[in-house]
Amino acid sequence: MSIPGNLLSSSTESMDPSISGWTAKLNCTLSKGTGGRNGDGVLTVKSAASGEMQARTVSSYPVVAGTLYEAFADASGATVPERIGIRWLTAAGAEVSITWALTTLTASATWHRISVAGTAPVGATRAQVLLSSTPAASNVSSFYENVYLGLPIRSSGNLFTYNAESSEVDASAWVAELNCTLARQVPMITWAYDWYWAGGHTMAMTATAGGNAAMRMVERPTVTPGAEYLGYIYLNPPTSGSTVWVELRFYDSGGTQVQATRSTLAPPGTGFYRQYVSDVAPAGAASCSLAVGLDSATAGQILRVDTAVVRAVVPVVAGTVIPYANGSFEQSAGGWTVTSGVATAARSTPWGAAAVLGNYSLAVASATATSSTWRSGQFTVPSPVGLNFRAQIVCKLNAGSWTTITVKVRWYTAAGADLGASTGTAYSLPAGGWYLMTTDSVAPATAAKAAVEVVGVAAAVSSSLWMDAVALWQVLPLTAVTDHDDGAYVTLTLRELTVDYLITVYRVTADGTRTPVRGPTGLYDQDPITSDLLVIEDHEAPLDVPVYYYVEVYSPAGVLTYTRSSATITLDVDDANFAWLKDPGNPQRNMQVLVKAAPDWADPIEQAVHRVRGRQNAVVLSDVRGGQEGSLVVWTRSDEERKALRWLLSSGNTLLWQAAPGMGEDDVYVNVAAVARPRVSAVATEEWREWTLPLTEADMPVTVGVNGSADRTWQDVLSGFATWGDVLTAYATWEDVLLDKRK
Repeated sequence: MSIPGNLLSSSTESMDPSISGWTAKLNCTLSKGTGGRNGDGVLTVKSAASGEMQARTVSSYPVVAGTLYEAFADASGATVPERIGIRWLTAAGAEVSITWALTTLTASATWHRISVAGTAPVGATRAQVLLSSTPAASNVSSFYENVYLGLPIRSSGNLFTYNAESSEVDASAWVAELNCTLARQVPMITWAYDWYWAGGHTMAMTATAGGNAAMRMVERPTVTPGAEYLGYIYLNPPTSGSTVWVELRFYDSGGTQVQATRSTLAPPGTGFYRQYVSDVAPAGAASCSLAVGLDSATAGQILRVDTAVVRAVVPVVAGTVIPYANGSFEQSAGGWTVTSGVATAARSTPWGAAAVLGNYSLAVASATATSSTWRSGQFTVPSPVGLNFRAQIVCKLNAGSWTTITVKVRWYTAAGADLGASTGTAYSLPAGGWYLMTTDSVAPATAAKAAVEVVGVAAAVSSSLWMDAVALWQVLPLTAVTDHDDGAYVTLTLRELTVDYLITVYRVTADGTRTPVRGPTGLYDQDPITSDLLVIEDHEAPLDVPVYYYVEVYSPAGVLTYTRSSATITLDVDDANFAWLKDPGNPQRNMQVLVKAAPDWADPIEQAVHRVRGRQNAVVLSDVRGGQEGSLVVWTRSDEERKALRWLLSSGNTLLWQAAPGMGEDDVYVNVAAVARPRVSAVATEEWREWTLPLTEADMPVTVGVNGSADRTWQDVLSGFATWGDVLTAYATWEDVLLDKRK
């Protein structure tokens, strides 16, 4: 699968089926090898003599001066370290300059990431990728695959800029805070070939003397008090016994630190491990940042970090009242305590031992075959009385056995007085994988807080389990539909979906016809599920026609797991004289128009007529009859409507025309030819316009997504640029900003 956004062709990226996209630039010969991961092929670069050897892409690729670009590759070579560069060229092919990465620390035969990022200099209009190493003899080989050149690949929702996230440009995003010096390094890190958000340059903190050492990030992105934030970073401890940590810090408007939350890594070795930290921004918080540290360091010890991210928390389950830290156990036991019995409860160790979310879970162990109860802290539940709530835990057997695991909800008053626990739901816990366990409870009178409570009955001595992904939320319909008659669209809300599974969504009419519903990347057809909550706006639902929605959910392997159906819903039309013109990919352009005359459709056909001498009837050769053609005549009644219709038509996209059923027209996708829009009278101040829209029927656009990326935010835009002025320079229109289409 090609790397998203890659300017290189699939063959040049993966070396499959050939290496025709590459050529020798300096002191080397090229050949195709085997053993790659992004396809089997690899680029083998062999030195002709001692000294630097370079290979480059045959083609050069268009770039825009002043825009930041990234290049990376996976490299392997037991003899010599490597580096990667971006070669900037003029339109005539002359070299402007080269942006080089640092060289890897040592040679390594295992696949490791090399990368670089830089801003295209003035005069540059094209770019090439360079791969370089400097052997001490001839016939020394370096190997490359999985090569990328394009705009920087960012972690979704990250509040930090690209260089702060990656350190690919320079070390300016970090500053020494305590007992250390800083530098950039390129260690030999093996990342999955399809993991594009890490690798290459890292920040390295070297302890100056024995004792604690720390460094912090310079950037302080804006936060909202009361909102919950998640930070994470890859930590590379100097030893498996090192105490390394990441801290999420909040600052007030004056720059004074008002809160710091620390999360300590339990390293299983000396690799790179992603450590999470989360908390709610306190009152008065205006910004945030990350810091990392190494406690009780020995002089000269090095802590390396990569991929620094802070973003808004994606909750365990949409609407849960339990903070991420208390339900995921990434930084501690999350406030859980054993209230009865002999069991113990603590964060699992080491990193990666057992988890559903992140890399840790709550490890519960009972030394005897008895019953124990463990309980979360109390969490405020807004106006819960009389409403049904659902508690969730996910458990996995570690050792021994358990007779039952019972999940309950315990309720409290606002003052913390205990109102008792629900009856709960009991489950067995077989060996094997993780098991989801839920229970429902209606909040009693005076309830204002709640806790999740678990009663575990061990069936053998030394029994233990892992628990993760704890949530408590108000039970709402799994599938809900809402009509929006004023905007002629339907909202479909799907709750409690299975993350990382695949989803297909259909709109179904009374005759049983199924039509796929449009999503952010095109029609929903086994698209990945990224959140347990999915809200879909269906702007292509028919008018005045009953429809319902049918949902199929598949396992990651593509096996149908379960289905859902919504209630039936109808979009009402108040006036049959009006119709809708819609842009499927940009529903913000959709508008209602007053119809003067519906099209008098014609069905064109291409024919060749041959009249044979001496024969009465001609011989006619026909193609298939084409889609219908005709002119729709509509009025706009104000300058605002006139501008809106021009905006709708300006893109030239395929549109959807929807008329009320009383007009006798089916919904039809159309392309609109040249348009005339004269005033309806000769008065100069006349606002009414009569538009003649020549329509040609078109196929439903299947690959058009709604507004491009579903998770693109204004912060994503600003994080890629120093100022809003730079944004204006990079894009021609605000729609290009939305769709990330740069000049």
